[in-house]
Amino acid sequence: MDALIPTLAIWALPVLLAITLHEAAHGYVARHFGDPTAHLAGRITLNPLRHIDPVGTVLVPVGILALSTLMGGGGILFGWAKPVPVNFGRLRSPKADMLWVAAAGPFTNLLMALGWALLFRIAVSAEPGAYSLAMLKMADAGIQINAVLMVLNLLPIPPLDGGRIAVSLLPDRFAWRFARLEPYGFPILLVLLFTGILGAILWPLIAGFRYLLSLVFGL
Repeated sequence: MDALIPTLAIWALPVLLAITLHEAAHGYVARHFGDPTAHLAGRITLNPLRHIDPVGTVLVPVGILALSTLMGGGGILFGWAKPVPVNFGRLRSPKADMLWVAAAGPFTNLLMALGWALLFRIAVSAEPGAYSLAMLKMADAGIQINAVLMVLNLLPIPPLDGGRIAVSLLPDRFAWRFARLEPYGFPILLVLLFTGILGAILWPLIAGFRYLLSLVFGL
């Protein structure tokens, strides 16, 4: 328990930013392409209170961190915010614009991962001390949570962003059939998670992404 509190303090800001900005980005891009639903609902905002889901933003990440701390690490930390409402039918070109709305979330996670990597580089170059160590650990947490959310959401499983990107790119006759998988997407993810298949897919991709960051930023 003593180790859990510092761990929560380090991870809280990166997790909150990664999850809430991911959702806000969907709403912003949807508004850009003609759907004001998220804007009218007050969801295009940096205020995390507008996006927090008690289960997905708090209980699930805290639970995973607690288990990971007790077991010495190794779990995949992820979570979710309240989904931003998007009415794809109100987009100017619904099928084509769906790609940009869906891609906005993972792209935002990519930008945040780059930002945290830059902070990590700054922390490495700073004078050794308590503040630089805390910055280093928080930056590492920021890289990790954004890498996980980016890679996870790009899996081609509706309603994940990758699933909607696939729907946008597939020919119409295949796209709408594929979109019918959406009600089964979450159960599919749970099966993949508990069978270990999800980790086997994600970890190599996350490790590869972090390796690229290390090359770019000299980490």
